[in-house]
Amino acid sequence: MAYNFQPFKTASEGTLTWLQKEFSGLRTGRSTPSILDGVSVDVYGSRMSINQVANVTIEDARSLRVTPWDKTVTQAIDSAIRESNLGLSVSVDDQGLRISFPELTADRRAGLVKVAKQKLEEARIRIRTEREKIHSDLDKQEKAGSLAKDDAFRAKTELQKMVEEVNLKLESMTDKKEKEISE
Repeated sequence: MAYNFQPFKTASEGTLTWLQKEFSGLRTGRSTPSILDGVSVDVYGSRMSINQVANVTIEDARSLRVTPWDKTVTQAIDSAIRESNLGLSVSVDDQGLRISFPELTADRRAGLVKVAKQKLEEARIRIRTEREKIHSDLDKQEKAGSLAKDDAFRAKTELQKMVEEVNLKLESMTDKKEKEISE
């Protein structure tokens, strides 16, 4: 009898997506619009993300251009970016806002690498938790007699192979982000 690993596969894909999203929020030396995804603005009586009230484009390697669709929200966007503590400098002009990415210091780079490693460990913990859920389910099925001992052993071996594959993908993503930070 083959064990259904679909919940593990779904959870591991979710973890990979989560880590990718977390890494997109880590600022490197280059300008990326995704850095502003976590910044929300108080406009029209509610909180909205910047990309819901403005167009965010890459102006050059070190700056972004934020063009609000309604010019009256420019000041709200300006203060939201300044309060976000992302280390970005903001200047307002007649077209909207220009966000500049200052040069990263060696200390800041080391701090970002440390944060990336913490995110990697969080992702590994998520994967281990899912693995433990399946291990306990296999043990329960084996005790109940609905799964043979050999089948349980094979399923655990297959599960471990999947865990190792996901961990390799997570480490690859982290290595790529570390290189990006170090450049």
